[in-house]
Amino acid sequence: MGSLSSPVLLVLFLASAAVIWYSGIKLSDTTDVLSERLRLGSALGGLLLLAIATNLPEIAITASAAMAGQLDVAVGNILGGIAIQTVVLVVLDAAGVRPRAPLTRLAASLVLVLEGLLVIAVLAVVVMGTQLPDDLSFARLGPAPLAITVLWMTGLVLLNRAGKGLPWREGGDAPGAQPEPRGHSKRKKEKAATAQRIGTARAALVFTAAAVATLVAGVVIERSGEEFFARQGLSGVLFGATVLATATALPEISTGLASAELGDYQLAISDIFGGNAFLPVLFLLATVISGRPVLPAAHHTDIYLTALGIVLTTVYLAGLIFRPRRQYLRMGIDSVAVLVLYAAGIAGLTTIGN
Repeated sequence: MGSLSSPVLLVLFLASAAVIWYSGIKLSDTTDVLSERLRLGSALGGLLLLAIATNLPEIAITASAAMAGQLDVAVGNILGGIAIQTVVLVVLDAAGVRPRAPLTRLAASLVLVLEGLLVIAVLAVVVMGTQLPDDLSFARLGPAPLAITVLWMTGLVLLNRAGKGLPWREGGDAPGAQPEPRGHSKRKKEKAATAQRIGTARAALVFTAAAVATLVAGVVIERSGEEFFARQGLSGVLFGATVLATATALPEISTGLASAELGDYQLAISDIFGGNAFLPVLFLLATVISGRPVLPAAHHTDIYLTALGIVLTTVYLAGLIFRPRRQYLRMGIDSVAVLVLYAAGIAGLTTIGN
């Protein structure tokens, strides 16, 4: 990439972003069709399959960076991605809610609160893992990535149980929330696919093609973007936490808008929380590929981004519990707070990076 001119690098970056956006839509549609037809369930089909599908750019970038020994890029991409993907909810709140009401008011659910708590728990283990000795490993694995993976899988089991019902009034859904049950958009997509005579094999083929395209575009966008924006004077830390994280969050934006357009606001938030809980699992992948623990090598900027992700998630958890009524700039007060906190957090990251 270093031999290419800046205009060519920019074209590659933008083209890869477009591929990721379009492939994200196809991944979302085919994931919903496959999860319905294969009866994978909400936890496996949504929190697992879609989380992996929409985070394929992050998987590609993490694997590529780990193979190249650029562990700082891998760590920054994972932790920076969590913060920016939480900000995706701001976009959904401002542009995706019909009728006009705060996103968290319509989507309020105890299951979503549990999903947000899983994100916070996983990120807490990430912070703990950064403090462990860098020589503490066995068979190329560190204790922190293993603990994160086990915690995430345990969370999936509990969330699957919670999705079947909670010992609370109205099953954990708030009065006046979205009228149709969570996940109804998946069934609508499956019915639409059936009406168009799209078979399961064809859906699986489209899913695979979109996944491959996303993986390739993820590598290209990381390589071209890093080189281009480095020439513009943007540091690796800021690039990973802002530009790269935003580009790789495009699948979450496209899938979230699709769910919100169908009135499935709970699923839109669940996709974001599910993806954020899954991202730290990629530290296990980076550790296996690089052959050494990744988290102990984390910089203070990485820990800072982890804390920022926790703060932003906490704000939305408060929104889901308090369910704000009023809107400001077409957003709930929680989205406004997240936007302000994220801007302040990136400003603080700039001072730390310098």
